[in-house]
Amino acid sequence: MPPNSNQLHLRTLISRITIYMAQKIKLHTKSFLKAKGLLATPATPVTTYLEEAVAFHKQGKIDQAESIYRQLLEIDPKNSDALRLLGLIAYQTGNYQVAVDMIGMAIEINPNVASYHLNRGIVFQELKQWDAAVASYNSAIALKPDYAEAYCNRGNALKELKQLDVAVDSYDKAIALKPELMEAYYNRGISLKELNQTDAAIASYDRAIALRPDYVEAHCNRGNALKELRQFEAAVASYERAIALRPDYAEAFYNLGVSQQELKQLGNAVASYEQANRLKPDYEYLHGIRQHIKMHMCDWQDFESNVLDLTQKIRLKKRVSPSFHVLSLPINSYDLRAVAELWSEDKYPYNSSLGPISKIPSKSKIRIGYYSADFRVHPVSLLTVGLFEHHDKSKFELIAFSMSTEAHDEMRERIAKSFDQFIDVSSLSDKEVAILSRKLGVDIAVDLGGHTQNGRTGIFSFRAASIQLSYIGFLGTMGAKYYDYLIADKTIIPVKSRVYYSEKIVYLPSYQVNDSKQEIPSIALSRQALNLPSSGFVYCCFNANYKITPSTFDGWMRILKSVPESVLLLYTDMNVASENLKLEAHKRGVNPARLIFGEKLIRSQYLARFRSADLFLDTLPYNAGATASDALWAGLPVLTCMGEGFASRVAASLLFAIGLPELVTETPTEYEELAIELATNPVKLKGIKDKLERNRLTTPLFDTALFTEHIEVAYTEMYERYQADLPPDHIYITDVAYTDKT
Repeated sequence: MPPNSNQLHLRTLISRITIYMAQKIKLHTKSFLKAKGLLATPATPVTTYLEEAVAFHKQGKIDQAESIYRQLLEIDPKNSDALRLLGLIAYQTGNYQVAVDMIGMAIEINPNVASYHLNRGIVFQELKQWDAAVASYNSAIALKPDYAEAYCNRGNALKELKQLDVAVDSYDKAIALKPELMEAYYNRGISLKELNQTDAAIASYDRAIALRPDYVEAHCNRGNALKELRQFEAAVASYERAIALRPDYAEAFYNLGVSQQELKQLGNAVASYEQANRLKPDYEYLHGIRQHIKMHMCDWQDFESNVLDLTQKIRLKKRVSPSFHVLSLPINSYDLRAVAELWSEDKYPYNSSLGPISKIPSKSKIRIGYYSADFRVHPVSLLTVGLFEHHDKSKFELIAFSMSTEAHDEMRERIAKSFDQFIDVSSLSDKEVAILSRKLGVDIAVDLGGHTQNGRTGIFSFRAASIQLSYIGFLGTMGAKYYDYLIADKTIIPVKSRVYYSEKIVYLPSYQVNDSKQEIPSIALSRQALNLPSSGFVYCCFNANYKITPSTFDGWMRILKSVPESVLLLYTDMNVASENLKLEAHKRGVNPARLIFGEKLIRSQYLARFRSADLFLDTLPYNAGATASDALWAGLPVLTCMGEGFASRVAASLLFAIGLPELVTETPTEYEELAIELATNPVKLKGIKDKLERNRLTTPLFDTALFTEHIEVAYTEMYERYQADLPPDHIYITDVAYTDKT
């Protein structure tokens, strides 16, 4: 976090003001001291008393300094310097409005002193009156065109107003006038990073550090920029330098933890987060972030108490977690909405700076914008690529806004071919993307990322289109009023649950789109290749490790105990998670050898691995989504337990859509009993597998064309409501007659 820019100038400000005061009131001092009986003998120099007053101010002896300034005003009520200095004392003591008034009186008496206007601008900044601050700095610059400090502070105020381009220009002018002005380089770096000019930001931080090697904030923010470029090892070095300079720098420890997490150094990351928490117990969002990384590690120490503490703080409206990080925790839907609202309000508040969107008359083609950082080999794109290809281009014009900085791959190439325009906006700021969206006349903006990693919610806070909605990336409410709609189905969001969502709900017959063009795996990987025993029932779960909760794992261990020689095949990409799960199995009386761990595989082998298992066991409260579809596509039945919230009901939605409601349970007990029955009743399991094979290409789940038809009807209804000047409302799309369109 950057320091208060006003504080950077405070010491030099006091020094310059007091020296200037000494020069300006020198003529008044002699009579003033005589009147107060302070000039004891003619032999004592008049400037000695002035120097003592200046020294009082510099030393922080505010009362003594203020006394002299006020006595001076008794002699000369229009002494503008004394007024200005009293304003400075008010500023130092936190009486900002008094400071504005005192400095304002000085300006009324003598409006042509540039430093007066600079001082008042600084106080306006403290009051967060950014426009007034800019006006004051402009006045200072008009009086003194070479006033580097005024340009620098003007940049700070413009930065707060999010006028980032103008702010950078102001910093550039300050630097041109005074190349050694390190604060200008530092704050210029902050603005450039917000403009997504990350390389230029790093260069600016480097220059600030060259001027002042111990500039701890510059080292930390340099790390943030490197982190943005995914240069995590270099970022770690910057944070460690900042910490060496300031061992109690909580922000540096926090960001160090983020980079260590990206480097899969999870133990180090937890240690860094915990140190940040010790230094700053109320560090915003850290509680949820720390718990989430422990979930990745399957480290459940103090799990229940941590969740209870987090829940209590949520209900006190504390900013304790990003909204994504709580989806895998046993937290009710009311609290999930509260977390999302707090996150959106804080990180992405509605921004009206672009003004309302001018209404465009109805036209023959509805222009749809899809926004994602995942137009590459990624679960979101694996699900949606068929949708983009099946859209009716005679009725819809498609524009992709890609925020990905990842290398291009075959999925990106396939997706790009399906759009009328595919635009790389990764280097643009959120505001610039919103401006571009408006310029291109996007009618409906579809956010495919939401509150997930690399999501760009800020784009939608500016209103990229008249109609905005969230789909597939984030499984829950966005908690922001500028999202008009959320796509779901009646399984995922029953009517009684709509109170937990800030958006109007678009009810499709089936929620999740899938790509019907993907290959069906024809072979299974051998048991030997997967380190599985030669015989025995194979349960599996390839969900991300953070979705495994202690209660889910409890149920799995009871299932294994009830089914002799059964094993559980899990996915993990880190040893710490597998080792922790083995320890947890041992605690529950299960031989850890019955847990088999598989690593990440290429797509074809990944799908084939499902065919080596007998039953997929889902997690609760965060269900399998894309992973459940993959299992069903590969012919593996998925057993789920349906919970309360969005993420807890996705697998149930998929099973209903493929005609397997018998695999949806509603209590942990039912879930465990059915998992045991299917392992011990091979006839029943074979019947379900045969039904899955029949239904795979004859039910809606994998009918991409049918899903596209449904969502296009929804888009059309949203658009027609808007054109009719009707506000967003819940939309119900009924199932059309099913025909095989594959």
